[in-house]
Amino acid sequence: MTNLDAYRISSEPFYRPVESEISLFTAAHKSRMPVMLKGPTGCGKTRFVEHMAWRLGKPLITVSCHEDMTASDLVGRYLLDTDGTVWHDGPLTLAVREGAICYLDEIVEARQDTTVVIHSLTDDRRILPLEKKNEVVQAHPDFQVVISYNPGYQSVLKDLKESTKQRFGAIAFGYPSPDIEAEIVAREAGIDRRTAETLVRIAERSRNLKGQGLEEGASTRMLINAGLLVAAGIAIEAACQVAMVVPITDDPDLRDALSGAIAACL
Repeated sequence: MTNLDAYRISSEPFYRPVESEISLFTAAHKSRMPVMLKGPTGCGKTRFVEHMAWRLGKPLITVSCHEDMTASDLVGRYLLDTDGTVWHDGPLTLAVREGAICYLDEIVEARQDTTVVIHSLTDDRRILPLEKKNEVVQAHPDFQVVISYNPGYQSVLKDLKESTKQRFGAIAFGYPSPDIEAEIVAREAGIDRRTAETLVRIAERSRNLKGQGLEEGASTRMLINAGLLVAAGIAIEAACQVAMVVPITDDPDLRDALSGAIAACL
């Protein structure tokens, strides 16, 4: 058995439940159901997985997906060392063997010929064939695949296959209600509630510009970053420019619109 202490979360990651997502995920884990977390960037999907891994007492192995990732990056490969050619398990195989939660973050960024490697793990077979090693690994009873997926990234070239989507139970995420989002921002950034509420109002205005030049409005993560700058002594308007306006767009007209929204909320 491999020691997975490095993948265990020792202290509780703060997560503010919005609906019934905790009970839904707990039931899915008990049922060995793969889970897809759907929602916009920066809305708390990754923090939720970390919280659930801590709550369930399971190690969490996270893979940040990208377009150059191969199946071998997930399952493993033979490598040369001082003893010759030795097989090294990839993160997915390690999770399968040891009963960890394997979190594939932003799976839509990976190539479709890479993501099909999880198909045999996400149906009733729960096996992982290692073709290069001539081995079939039966998944540990505690193993679970969790993927995150941003529907806003859908396109002809970047989307999940239906054969992949239909293997998962899905939990929908969105930005919390203003009251809850202000609570989260105040707690995470260490700022007063009134300032947090102002940041949330600014975010709501930016989200209204989605589809009018902006692909995404300001996320909860961006609001926390702005709040951290405010807590460090930066004026709120400057903090919003650094954490929200400049990162989100290069279009001067949109920047002016966002700057106007900030001024209107102050």
